[in-house]
Amino acid sequence: MGAVSGTGTLVAEAGDVNWLRADVALAAAARRQAGQLARSICLDEERVARVELCVTEMATNLLKHAEDGAIALRVVRDRDRAGVECLAVDNGPGIDDVRGALRDGMSAAGSLGIGLGAIARLADAFGVHSVRGRGTAVQARFWTGDAPPDPGPVDVGGLTRPIGGEQVCGDTWAVRTATGDDPDVLLLLLCDGLGHGPLAARAADRAREAFRDSAHSRPAAVLEDVHRALRHTRGAAVAVARVDAAARRVELTGVGNTTALVAFDDRRTGLLSLPGIVGSQLPRLRTFEAAYPPGAALIMHSDGLSDRWAPADFPGLVTHGPALIAAQVLSQAAVRRDDAGIVVATHRRG
Repeated sequence: MGAVSGTGTLVAEAGDVNWLRADVALAAAARRQAGQLARSICLDEERVARVELCVTEMATNLLKHAEDGAIALRVVRDRDRAGVECLAVDNGPGIDDVRGALRDGMSAAGSLGIGLGAIARLADAFGVHSVRGRGTAVQARFWTGDAPPDPGPVDVGGLTRPIGGEQVCGDTWAVRTATGDDPDVLLLLLCDGLGHGPLAARAADRAREAFRDSAHSRPAAVLEDVHRALRHTRGAAVAVARVDAAARRVELTGVGNTTALVAFDDRRTGLLSLPGIVGSQLPRLRTFEAAYPPGAALIMHSDGLSDRWAPADFPGLVTHGPALIAAQVLSQAAVRRDDAGIVVATHRRG
């Protein structure tokens, strides 16, 4: 990602996500789409084969062991780097012994697949989180270049999923530096366009553009820029957060039905969002703050996910990367008949 016209640099943002539900054709469809994505970012054929092998194993495990599940495939970007990400999520029995499942030669239930350990070795970045009796999330990323990018003190990621029957999602997210290229201070946007379908997606796209272009570095001022950009749309619920790793603080200004919390050691600190509609009815803005120590995760999501979930429901989840956190929370807390969007910023321990 290149420089934006405001004061910051775009770090990451929502893009197209290919969601594939678990059915008899899952393995073939996932392998084909993953290969296409890998070639689209110019991975060489040896690495394309790795991507295809890993996603085939993910699909096989879903079909054999999960009660319900899906694979999400997408191109991810970190500033000027691109990669293919494969996420498998399920509602199922979970994995009793994750460490054991990662040992060489271990594939779930004795299947002939390559196993999670081999996926971990083949991928540039790998993660797995499982809750017994609830389900499992698995992540594998394959980057261009010789090594994965260094995210700096704060790692970010997110995920969106459209309402059933729609091709576009009315929820979106984006992350940029607050000023220049300082990786210690980032701004995050979470937007839920009102309603569903193309008109909601149009509002979300406009919000993301205004966020990128804003010359401001404080959440309330950025939100006012987004409000002006959405005046001729149906409007949206929007939250803008500023995370400062050095100061160990989060600031958030939100309007509409969004959820934001800082999770740390299986506890949560909520950050309020005010009633209103960005683009139509903007209240007098307030900014709320919370501590953001190393090891904490800021999690922001739309009302496409229930706000009743708690970090204690997912022991150890916040120690993982942001994309895996987003995938597991979305899988377990999403409202089935609604757009869903989530963005996560993890404060990495030194």
